Amino acid sequence: MKVEETKLKGCFIITPTVFKDSRGYFFESFSQPKFEALTGQSGNFVQDNQSASTYGVVRGLHFQKGDSAQAKLVRVIEGAVLDVAVDLREGSPTYGEWVSVELTAENNLQLYVPRGFAHGFSVLSETAIFAYKCDNGYHKEAEGGLRYDDPSLNIDWKIPADQMSLSEKDLVLPFLIQNPQTT
Repeated sequence: MKVEETKLKGCFIITPTVFKDSRGYFFESFSQPKFEALTGQSGNFVQDNQSASTYGVVRGLHFQKGDSAQAKLVRVIEGAVLDVAVDLREGSPTYGEWVSVELTAENNLQLYVPRGFAHGFSVLSETAIFAYKCDNGYHKEAEGGLRYDDPSLNIDWKIPADQMSLSEKDLVLPFLIQNPQTT
């Protein structure tokens, strides 16, 4: 497993070691001792989630607030997505900055998104199955988010605007200038 820290402290791209032969492939998608040793982060995940989406779906940017904040380890089982993490940690030198990485079933990359970040993704393939681990349970009353099209972030989701599909909830999220906090 190879771990590379992004420009956002504590946010990592993880490349597993994949063993391939004529029968297919095998890789260890998660090992708590290796994860903790290589990232310095707790690998104490308590919930696994999975979603299926079609081309053009944009989910996010979401986070959980306060004691319900979540770190996530995300990956794609089928298809391809552009995964985005936005730093919302108060006092962080990279507050309001974001990183993106293309996660695919072929490259097997994973992104570790720490607590204090908003997270979202867009589906680049015909369909995608997206899976992620969380280190804290979901609580509806702790939901927070940012608009996907926030002009101060200027995220290129790699999907033409007229082909994007968003939930009603995501269309009315606030902009960063409205100061949504994760605490």
